[in-house]
Amino acid sequence: MKTPIPELKITDFDYELPNEAIAFHPLDKRDGSKLMVVKNDSVEHSIYSQLSSFLPPNTHLVFNNTKVIAARMLFTNKNKGGIEIFLLEPSDGNYAALHQKKNATWKCLIGGAKKWKDNEILKKEINTDGQDIIIHATLIEKATDYFMVSFTWDESYSFYEIIQAAGNTPLPPYIKRDATADDITRYQTVYAKQDGSVAAPTAGLHFTNELLEDLDKHKINRSFLTLHVGAGTFKPVTSSTIAEHAMHKEFFEVDIETIKSLSKNSSRIIPVGTTSLRTLESLYWIGIKLFYGKCTLEAMNNLDQWEHVELMEMKQPEYPTIFTFLIEQMESLSINILHGHTGICITPGYEFKVAKGLITNFHQPQSTLLFIIAAMLGNRWKSIYQTAIDKQYRFLSYGDGMLIQMQD
Repeated sequence: MKTPIPELKITDFDYELPNEAIAFHPLDKRDGSKLMVVKNDSVEHSIYSQLSSFLPPNTHLVFNNTKVIAARMLFTNKNKGGIEIFLLEPSDGNYAALHQKKNATWKCLIGGAKKWKDNEILKKEINTDGQDIIIHATLIEKATDYFMVSFTWDESYSFYEIIQAAGNTPLPPYIKRDATADDITRYQTVYAKQDGSVAAPTAGLHFTNELLEDLDKHKINRSFLTLHVGAGTFKPVTSSTIAEHAMHKEFFEVDIETIKSLSKNSSRIIPVGTTSLRTLESLYWIGIKLFYGKCTLEAMNNLDQWEHVELMEMKQPEYPTIFTFLIEQMESLSINILHGHTGICITPGYEFKVAKGLITNFHQPQSTLLFIIAAMLGNRWKSIYQTAIDKQYRFLSYGDGMLIQMQD
């Protein structure tokens, strides 16, 4: 008998979020944000600069080092009508497309799509390094959830350089204001490295270089992986049950040295953010697929939304066994970085295979991110969120956060 896909009602994961509780701007100091510490039956209140005092020495934090790109580009049509093109991901899912020169094709959202008529080629003039450049945008096709758009330009600049000059920081849709110079740095983690996200891994926004140094002093280990956050993180759940909701797949990569570090069973692994958590858990299930011969290591190693539910029917070794097996397979094929796309949907009832806790922000009502919190805390999430509201914690991307430590 197969394990059924969860039929949880979306309305059971609703709560009243007052508008005044939403953080529309960042605090002056990142690590001055409030930190709620949830462990067993206790709840403590602190700030992020004190994080190390709540972590045992054997803790291993895992950060997402993705970097937000300037994904919003404003074009005008021949009638001077504004058309916003919001980059989602490269057409083939390969982020090497950011380094292409003279042309690139991306999946996009389009604001004002009805104004884009008659196969008109849109033009945008920009200046970078004193060089005037004209970008052309051609609408290739309209799919169910996105538009395919081809971009061309004459000069030998990479697409990344082009969008950095032509685009704007993609603030969350509920922040209805233009991005400022402050947002360019603050809607980015201090350790951001790999270009590709169209939304920040917001749990990491609280960390400063000083906080990272303090964690080092307290023997808190850390590793980095990459998951490029897509606009799907803000996609509202419109179905009545989570089983009917289609998760957007996101690109990830994890290098072999990180997997080796994580394979040591002496650490308590706590991901920083739901993106890091989803990557770690996806890595385990991809390892399970490989372990039981259901896949081979390929250029892209994908995990579908409910694929882990089907794999639950098999015996599930502890993650060090699976990660060690992954390492052996990667070494045998001289693969140093594991790439893939994951659409994993973690819901209440899920047994975490790698994560022993989570550092995370407070999420929107009826969101897939809230399902992850409920998977860790059970129905207790409701009272914890209400406490956060009562204690005037700041919610969502620029808001405060919490440290959840699960029982062994």
